[in-house]
Amino acid sequence: MPTSNLHWHFNLSNDLKLYIPTTRKELELRGWDQVDIIFFSGDAYVDHPQFGAAVLCRVLEAAGYKVALVPQPDWRGDHRDFTKLGKPRLFFAVSAGSMDSMVNHYTAARRLRSDDAYTPDGRAGARPDYCTITYCRILKQHFPDVPVVIGGIEASMRRLAHYDYWSDRLMPSILVDSKADLLVYGMGEKAMLDIARRGIRHDIPQTAFIGTTDDPDAVHLHSFAEELHDKRAHAEDFKLIEIESNKIHPHTIVQDNVVVNPPYPVQTTEELDAVYDLPFQYCPHPKYRGKRIPAYDMIKFSVCLHRGCFGGCSFCTISAHQGKQITSRSKQSVLRQIEKIARLPDWHGVISDLGGPSANMYRMHGKDMALCEKCARPSCLQPAVCKNLNRDFAPLLDIYRSVRALPYVRHAYVSSGVRYDLINDEYGRELMTYHVPGRLKVAPEHIAAEVLQLMRKPLWNDYLRFRDFFLQINQQNGTHQQLIPYFISSHPGCTDKHMAQLAQETKRMHYHPEQVQDFTPTPMTLSTTMFYTGLNPYTMKPVFVARSKEQKRRQNSFFFWWKNKNA
Repeated sequence: MPTSNLHWHFNLSNDLKLYIPTTRKELELRGWDQVDIIFFSGDAYVDHPQFGAAVLCRVLEAAGYKVALVPQPDWRGDHRDFTKLGKPRLFFAVSAGSMDSMVNHYTAARRLRSDDAYTPDGRAGARPDYCTITYCRILKQHFPDVPVVIGGIEASMRRLAHYDYWSDRLMPSILVDSKADLLVYGMGEKAMLDIARRGIRHDIPQTAFIGTTDDPDAVHLHSFAEELHDKRAHAEDFKLIEIESNKIHPHTIVQDNVVVNPPYPVQTTEELDAVYDLPFQYCPHPKYRGKRIPAYDMIKFSVCLHRGCFGGCSFCTISAHQGKQITSRSKQSVLRQIEKIARLPDWHGVISDLGGPSANMYRMHGKDMALCEKCARPSCLQPAVCKNLNRDFAPLLDIYRSVRALPYVRHAYVSSGVRYDLINDEYGRELMTYHVPGRLKVAPEHIAAEVLQLMRKPLWNDYLRFRDFFLQINQQNGTHQQLIPYFISSHPGCTDKHMAQLAQETKRMHYHPEQVQDFTPTPMTLSTTMFYTGLNPYTMKPVFVARSKEQKRRQNSFFFWWKNKNA
């Protein structure tokens, strides 16, 4: 095991100086009177590359900027958390955190959740509803002359008109209600550096703003007012947005006076490696000592191998936020990170996850990228696996074997979702022999072909073939691993009849489903657009939607067919 050079037991001032400053006292420890950029985040501050605010702060810090971070400021009362660090030299940066605040707060039944995984001790209520908007309004109230830049998953997925499930209404771009000066969508390292260097400008890629554009090739959507009065207009606009989002060279998008600039080119391996080489402490800020942050517990010994996902699931926000093209880290970068986390004081030799948005897409891309540049398919896997997709697992298997060879690693598990429609025999055998922690989770989501087509998921027979392969490998290895399938109820297109078919099939297979959920509409996904409009945007044909609380409850009850009350 490597010798620790991360000084875990030192005096308070040196300890705090290893982190992004969060208080006036911490600024004084660095000798700073004023900072360049102040971040406000709806999450607790965990200095780990899986937490977006920490990543952006570290990237800007490495570029020479003085950066501070205020995690989970109190938005009630006198707003002293928003004013305690004074006025930044350049701008404020605001994020709701790693989740949309409304998804974080409410269940699919719109009931308030009792906990928050991104808050110390899992305490609920540490951030407001519509967090980005609330933080921005407070900052504009106290510092009207300081620019505010918004980002993170909440801002990213609400950058244009979107359906909000929790208020059950169509909402305009979050720029309208937040009054922010600039919105950064997607993974924001390049954009934030450009904004810091060049100021609040309207020509920065991967940003959105309220204004005008002289781009003659811009794609113009229906107005928000038209969408508000015509659901077909909203469906048509979603299709345009998704098509542009899946292009390698997309166009500018305009809706009313909201302009969304095209993104930067996909990050290179060297650029992604540079992010992970930054001096993260891989633990929460010292002020949380003695408190548990559930989200950190889940990822502290995990390693993300890549960004992006080409699966294109209808209900998923990953491709719309991170992009369809895969950016992968080098093996050397991965091994360096494992050496760092192996120095954590409670390390016991187990990597909890060698994964990514989809665990088995590492280094995959088009064989002929010239063909990819002409393609706007939302999924490289559905309705069939693209013939141009390079499905070489050799680089990923090389990482698995190199990590297993490290003397201080006892186990390296894969806990991220695995696309079973992408697995070949060699990869599947290696995965199941060495990297499954007793249970392998996969996501067939449903069994009905009509529903799976709308979800952009493989057919049930594909799952059954994978299940048979899984059982075969277990028998050969003499192991007793479990295959845990995820299922969703109330997805658009799913009827009670479809749920009854699912119940019959799971009963026949002696499954008591445990990984189940009721569909929750989240901004800017195909599934949400179908839920709101009752239309498939690609065919404009009607889609059945289970909308009412009773309809959703009844569909969910089919998962639990063995309970007498559901018989």
